[in-house]
Amino acid sequence: MQKYIPDIIKNISDIVKFDSSQQPPLPQMPFGEGAAKALDYFLSLASFMGFETKNYDNFVGEVIWGHGEEFAILCHLDVVPAGSGWTKDPFGGEVDEQNKRIWGRGTMDDKGPAIISLYAMKALKDSGFKPKKKIKLILGCNEESGWACINHYNKVAHMPETGFSPDADFPVIYAEKGILHLMLEIPTNGGFDEIRGGGAANMVCDYCEATAPVSANKLTALNLSYEDGKVVARGKSAHGSMPEKGVNAISAILQYLGFENIHDLLFANKCNLNGLKDETGELTFSPNVIKNEGSTLFVTCDIRYPATYSLEDITARIDATGLKYKILSKQAPLYNDKECKLIATLCGVYNEVTGKSVEPIAIGGGTYARALKCGAGFGPEEEGEENVIHQPDEYITFEKIEKCLKMYYLAIERLTK
Repeated sequence: MQKYIPDIIKNISDIVKFDSSQQPPLPQMPFGEGAAKALDYFLSLASFMGFETKNYDNFVGEVIWGHGEEFAILCHLDVVPAGSGWTKDPFGGEVDEQNKRIWGRGTMDDKGPAIISLYAMKALKDSGFKPKKKIKLILGCNEESGWACINHYNKVAHMPETGFSPDADFPVIYAEKGILHLMLEIPTNGGFDEIRGGGAANMVCDYCEATAPVSANKLTALNLSYEDGKVVARGKSAHGSMPEKGVNAISAILQYLGFENIHDLLFANKCNLNGLKDETGELTFSPNVIKNEGSTLFVTCDIRYPATYSLEDITARIDATGLKYKILSKQAPLYNDKECKLIATLCGVYNEVTGKSVEPIAIGGGTYARALKCGAGFGPEEEGEENVIHQPDEYITFEKIEKCLKMYYLAIERLTK
């Protein structure tokens, strides 16, 4: 399969050059021009390989191979905003031969794995393999911002019951926490004119600014700056499901303004949700976007709750705080039997290729796998690797590409033969 690697590298580099982050809709382009162009590029590539393709109104596309019972490979071509802190062009698709990697937003999440999955299908096809199932490589364009792509797909096409999504972690994900994005309405006593921070609900806020009176002592104590008439806090971005890997800039601004109660509510008490956990992990709570209208703060929070809890369990605890809030989006948890065929096969493939002996895991991230009756996240991240997803200078290594190609090849073969 080594012969496919140069083409995979080129195609990942090319598709990364489209800024497919959520943009205002255009005619026949519900998520903006970048997402539509990325989808067209991918489907054109698949068609050139000889696969059947469909484009469902630039919401979502699919690559189809085989006949019979349906099997899904669910990927997405949209990306989170680039954010700040990059030393590389986030949409340059730079191929770094010296360090053997490709730089750019989407290389790992999720354009790279989507391209690799397509080449795994091509390699199987070239080998003479004939699947006994209808493989649907489904390509959403709104995974990061609300799943309108999957909602549209369910209206115009048929979603398979079983499959995997190369948009999470190895060895294989048997459970995913529930996801809740909500906007809190928090009154204050003022003391500022404007607050703005954060770029997306599922990204730890790495920049926040406030128009407020200047206190040199507080600026120094909190490591803030004063720029163009604004108090500025800079943090470190991270995926919303792992807020502990980032530094939230909202925290310092709230402390600067003396809003200690609000700070504790969001970062310590977590709206009465602190300490909830089960075998799938502890609840995470990340206030990632903030703005104001007058003296009222509106804070968008990313909540990932343990898979054995219900949405009602979570909202009841928030209701007890008396806060006003609006639910922006929600996704029920995913939970599979670790011994089922899908999970056992995928875990077996990972252990075979890597020589390891590890068990299925649970995550706080949310993948398209939960759109299936029996779905699992399968790569590309591994424990011990640098976390680059949703962070500046995102990259994928040539070694990762080769390893994923082997695993996706074997996974597709064994689950569709």
